[in-house]
Amino acid sequence: MLIFLDANVLFTAAHNPSGKAALLGELGQAGIWRLASSRYAVEEARRNLVRKYPDCVASFEVMASVLLLVPDFPDTPCPKELVSKDQPIYRAAKGCKDDRLLTGDFKDFGFLMNSPDLTGGLLVQSVSEFFLSVHGSSSGKRVS
Repeated sequence: MLIFLDANVLFTAAHNPSGKAALLGELGQAGIWRLASSRYAVEEARRNLVRKYPDCVASFEVMASVLLLVPDFPDTPCPKELVSKDQPIYRAAKGCKDDRLLTGDFKDFGFLMNSPDLTGGLLVQSVSEFFLSVHGSSSGKRVS
């Protein structure tokens, strides 16, 4: 499974190492699924980490090193309601033909969440919704 991560998921994974987004990254590093993002999203996450949580940049770089970086696909159409700052994220996720776009941006992506009929098959979800749909639990807790 190929999963595209928005900048806010990357940011959250780096500054909250015990959270669901970090677990997602760890499972991706372990080869459970493939993680993708775009340079646009990675740079946005890095810029925000440097500004807000500079001590977390090193852990972010480790996670970023295993991401499949996909380009923007400028000819990929976007839903007209999607704000311009998020269009490169959507186009990259859709253009690389991934299975899911994970984001915590409910304000801008909320109308697309769990509505693949509006995205031509791309499933847009939060990290919690992803874990619920894949594992039957939204807890994201680690099992020993």
